[in-house]
Amino acid sequence: MKKLLIATNNKGKVIELQDLLKELDVELITPADINLDLDVEEDGATYSENAAKKALAFAHASGLVSLADDSGLEVDALDGAPGLYSARYHPKPGANDADRRAYMLENLRDKPRPWTAHFHATIAIAAPNKDVQIVEGNCYGEIIPEERGNNGFGYDPIFLFPELNKTMAELRMQKKNRLSHRAKAVMNALPILRKLFGL
Repeated sequence: MKKLLIATNNKGKVIELQDLLKELDVELITPADINLDLDVEEDGATYSENAAKKALAFAHASGLVSLADDSGLEVDALDGAPGLYSARYHPKPGANDADRRAYMLENLRDKPRPWTAHFHATIAIAAPNKDVQIVEGNCYGEIIPEERGNNGFGYDPIFLFPELNKTMAELRMQKKNRLSHRAKAVMNALPILRKLFGL
């Protein structure tokens, strides 16, 4: 069976990517499955640099084709912040997702609504001894001041799809995995993966 390593230690991303890639006729491997303890510093200047760095590091460490993503939330009223620093968007070390959401809402409090925003995802696919291939996806909505929903992670409870009147965290996995930035990036990645695995 051909194997694809999901190159992340983020449990929420692993669950989403496993669901998004389940139709691909390959065995999906997580770092935990192969006892790979690898923490890659995300110090690139772009999503592409970070995703490529992670994919290459995991591919070299495992010898497997590896898929990594770097994603972020860009809020127009915050001039595109937190963007690349979405996972580190809080002055306090060790802050969690709830801390980051509260900090964002505090920074938005005096800005006029609607707080339009979009999620961006860049996926990098690295095979040992091959060039890294990059694809992207975006989804658009707005930030709301109250949290809604228990699904998802990160900024999902405050990211609203106005046309559905639902936040990302109120969507079932099946629906989220048709609309999300990561879903759109994976759709763009599938032809590359099929070609790479000869499917």
